[in-house]
Amino acid sequence: MSVRKMLRSASVTSLAALTTLAAAPTASQARPAIRDGVPTPAACEALGFPAQPAGYSGALPRQAYRAAPMPAPPPMSLPRSVEELRVPPLPVPPVQKRADQAESRMAMPPAPPRPAVVLPGPSLHPSMDTERYPGVQANPIKRVAEEPVSTFSVDVDTASYANVRRFLNDGARPPSDAVRVEELVNYFDYGYALPADRTTPFRPYVAVTPSPWAKDRQIVHIGLQGYDLPRTSEPPLNLVFLVDTSGSMWSEDRLPLAIKSLNLLVDQLRPQDRVAIVAYAGSAGAVLAPTDGRSKLKVRCALGALRAGGSTAGGEGLNLAYDLAKQNFDPKAVNRVILMTDGDFNVGVADPAKLKDLVAAKRKEGTYLSVYGFGRGNYNDVMMQALAQNGNGTAAYIDTLNEARKLLRDDFASSLFPIADDVKVQVEFNPATVSEYRLIGYETRMLQREDFNNDQVDAGEVGSRASVTALYEITPAGARGSSDRLRYGAAEPAAAPAGAREFAYLKIRYKLPGGATSNLIERPIGARDVYPTVQAAPEATRWALAVAAFGQMLKADPRVDAGYGWNDVAALAQSARGDDPFGVRAEFVQLVRAAGEAEPRAD
Repeated sequence: MSVRKMLRSASVTSLAALTTLAAAPTASQARPAIRDGVPTPAACEALGFPAQPAGYSGALPRQAYRAAPMPAPPPMSLPRSVEELRVPPLPVPPVQKRADQAESRMAMPPAPPRPAVVLPGPSLHPSMDTERYPGVQANPIKRVAEEPVSTFSVDVDTASYANVRRFLNDGARPPSDAVRVEELVNYFDYGYALPADRTTPFRPYVAVTPSPWAKDRQIVHIGLQGYDLPRTSEPPLNLVFLVDTSGSMWSEDRLPLAIKSLNLLVDQLRPQDRVAIVAYAGSAGAVLAPTDGRSKLKVRCALGALRAGGSTAGGEGLNLAYDLAKQNFDPKAVNRVILMTDGDFNVGVADPAKLKDLVAAKRKEGTYLSVYGFGRGNYNDVMMQALAQNGNGTAAYIDTLNEARKLLRDDFASSLFPIADDVKVQVEFNPATVSEYRLIGYETRMLQREDFNNDQVDAGEVGSRASVTALYEITPAGARGSSDRLRYGAAEPAAAPAGAREFAYLKIRYKLPGGATSNLIERPIGARDVYPTVQAAPEATRWALAVAAFGQMLKADPRVDAGYGWNDVAALAQSARGDDPFGVRAEFVQLVRAAGEAEPRAD
């Protein structure tokens, strides 16, 4: 029987029984010491991970699923040779030659036997580019007299920034749909003041300043700083690493980089944490039973056993990962599936709508999903966004090991330890002081006005010490608007009296982790929040403005004045670099310069 048939024939019931059996602690597990080290072939073989032939996907048949220490696999549980691993090709009908073809010129030698090696991934030639991005229109300008309330779900994802950086480092501007301005803005730490109380996990920051890219417009900068959960208060982790080991993941910037990235996460594990690993390629299989955080070397060996090859059965992999998470579900723990993929699902359930339904259902049961994207040429951002947004998890893109360090080491707590669920923001603008507004970015996160008070409506999750930044461009009352006044409409509101006038009213709703009822934070936005010039605004606001200008220009947004250029963005960013110990802001300035030098892209 082939490996693929064995994988498909295994049942979740048998997996559950084996998992229960494997849950009994062994003598090595009972020791408090953490076993870690370099996953050498000898060390991994001693832990039940022998060297595998080239092309092996790393997925054990479900019948061979065991917890640490794993005994030698039973007969036929692993391929013994390359020939066992190889899946026979589909039969191809013979080509019929024309009688007038010259045998000496047209005949080809017989095709050699197909080797069991990993084939290269998709071509990176522009004509073969199959990357997919959500096609959305920028938020429109709205008249306050007609629609004064704006509501959206927060977004702490950063995938777009790293993906844009990848394009610019390759010498090209990204497709406009690949640019999500809010994800560029939220990539950076703004140093907002931390809240002191865990039960009120956000502290709002507000600034109003002239727009640097549009005459007679102002920017309302809203920042939410999340509570810093003490290390001793962080709950245990119940994680399942779901790793795409399909043929499209063969290159160095995909599966090898994903393995290195997960090893950084393994560095952070504590004895109370548990990790399982599932690989999927053609069929899904369990690579590592739930293993506690003391057995780090075993987890590293399991990751090192992964190889790319086969088609992508993403739907089956998701189901198996959720089954494993359910086996060890703990209502007091962080229960999460961490998916590492290029998003190129092509076997089994590959419909984004059906996968969204699966992920949303599991989210309601308490298991969240975070998605980390890799690769180029066939990167499916549509799938990644659909899964992460419905799974209450992070969506990030890893283009380099440095990005992995930022996400899975430096931002480890904000990625994994939630402080609030279903976080929504609502802003009501005052028609006496503001005539128009538009929200910059968040196009895929917009909510209806009535959704704000409906606790059944899902919204974004925010992790420990994470921050959220949003920018509104407004037209002050009395300034020339973007559209003409209505001839037959209601009269324009009278100007507000001089003094302490309000521009808008800010409201934030959130649920504490595990809670069913939302809480409310609110505050007015008024004259005390105004800075007369961009130069007088705080460093955080100037930096946010620079990043937002960068994103809008990459999208060729017509709301940016024609006279505002890349040099203006770079100068504004330089004025707000501040303390930059890791060079993240310096790198951004270089990306602005690269964007100015790159040729515009015809999407």
